[in-house]
Amino acid sequence: MSSSSDPKAAASSHQMWGGRFTTRPSDVMQAINTCVDVDQRLAEEDILGSLAHSDMLAACAIISQDDKAAIHEGLIAIREDIRAGRFEWKPELEDVHMNIEAALKARIGAPAGRLHTARSRNDQVATDFRLWMRGACARMTSLLRDYQKALLAQAEAHADWVMPGFTHLQTAQPISLGHHLLCWVEHAERDLGRFEDAAKRLNESPLGSAALAGTAFGIDRHHTAQALGFDRPMANSLDGVSSRDFALEVLSAAAICAVNLSRFAEEIVLWSSRRFGFASLSDAFSTGSSIMPQKRNPDAAELVRAKPGKICGALQSLLIVMKGLPLAYSKDMQEDKVIVFTALDDLDLALNAMIGMAGDLTFNKAALEAAAGEAYSDATDLADWTVRELGLPFRDAHHVAGSLVKAAEARGLALAQLPLEVFQSVEPRIDDRIYSVLSARASMESRVSYGGTAPSQVRVQVQRWREALGA
Repeated sequence: MSSSSDPKAAASSHQMWGGRFTTRPSDVMQAINTCVDVDQRLAEEDILGSLAHSDMLAACAIISQDDKAAIHEGLIAIREDIRAGRFEWKPELEDVHMNIEAALKARIGAPAGRLHTARSRNDQVATDFRLWMRGACARMTSLLRDYQKALLAQAEAHADWVMPGFTHLQTAQPISLGHHLLCWVEHAERDLGRFEDAAKRLNESPLGSAALAGTAFGIDRHHTAQALGFDRPMANSLDGVSSRDFALEVLSAAAICAVNLSRFAEEIVLWSSRRFGFASLSDAFSTGSSIMPQKRNPDAAELVRAKPGKICGALQSLLIVMKGLPLAYSKDMQEDKVIVFTALDDLDLALNAMIGMAGDLTFNKAALEAAAGEAYSDATDLADWTVRELGLPFRDAHHVAGSLVKAAEARGLALAQLPLEVFQSVEPRIDDRIYSVLSARASMESRVSYGGTAPSQVRVQVQRWREALGA
């Protein structure tokens, strides 16, 4: 791992360092320092930022209009090479910024050297990263909208299908399948809102903060901020180059979103099992077994269920990278992009998988309805009836219903199958009207409070979401 003392090698590999260094870095330094394999993903944003910066420099008479024209022509040609896959990325040039700058110099000569006037790689990368993150947030919100629409279509189609609602994974009360699916629409709306909020807060321009202290050149930071679609330039140059809380906020939104997706993915895994039999996925989202020919595995859902492990881990990773860093920029921050890119790629894939599965699911009406009536899920309706019709305090009604469940259980009967005299042995005033509430469907249809599970209420919410989503 020795270092060469050839000054020509140093000059060609590290022109950005000027005359301070005379030997090339060691191989291990080169390996740990280079990041172009990761941050070349910022090429579009880097060129966009450079176009805005050079345009501003010319407008402020810091560079000539001829130099600006040459810089723009060269950058646009380089962008076309990158898009076409013709661009050669050189690890020895460390990062996306220096690769593009070196290519620009090779293409247009001396004017390329004027592009970096009044900026540093510190504010350059912060600008590129914010631009990329803004686009990523927009993509996540678009995918979440598609996910909501897929769920909404299923909810509308199954508004009056009854299924068991669970607490502690124990049958609790009958609910509408449409109501259950709309719950995930509500979750997705909050996920979407978190990405929108993060995008608003990150939409400030660091460009012009330079290395950390601003610049002595008479630049116009409002010019570049407006050109790049930022709301305003950041008001503190130290903050401009050293903050990564915008990335942490996006990762936090991603982690919460991934956890929410994983919960529905877990339900898909359970529902598609033989033990539940509530739903099934087509071949498009299932796999088989290498040894058991009868198997049909919901692997797409299982993989979505696993994604929070990586995405939540990414949030923790960047939190630890940033913990304790003094102002302003430190090379530690180079690790931010691989963490964020990987996490958001995983979330993108998970969202696409959930969009596909949400639309692909088919449901077993008979199995859902049979399960909805099991485990005395209408016991609360029995208690509610005695409150409404007999005027019992709810706690007394709860005791009555519990006693009758015990009696039914001892006889191996459903509540609706108990003879009237058994009801009256516990509460003499109960009459045969009680049977009208003792079914899963009657229970579901009775929950007419706002936001409740009655199909009439589900349709109200479906219409609200149709208007909100333009679906």
